[in-house]
Amino acid sequence: MKLSKEEKEILRSVEEGRWRSVPDVQKQVRRYRDYAKATVRKDKRVNIRMSEKDFVRFQKKALEQGLPYQTLISSVLHKYVNGHLVDKAS
Repeated sequence: MKLSKEEKEILRSVEEGRWRSVPDVQKQVRRYRDYAKATVRKDKRVNIRMSEKDFVRFQKKALEQGLPYQTLISSVLHKYVNGHLVDKAS
């Protein structure tokens, strides 16, 4: 199997032991599974307007996380309305 440059770097980093498990990995797995379930439940459609600059930032962040940008936006909104994402000024 032929690997891309990025895939080779990832493989090399794993083989060199540069990856570490997060503390309390099962708790983190449950947390992200809950986020995923919440964003998968799509029973309402919402159209919003945002600046192109913010939209591009969402797209870049989503790409970095390997998510569709709509899923990231939905996740951010979900976290905010459930009190898991707060304004730094608060």
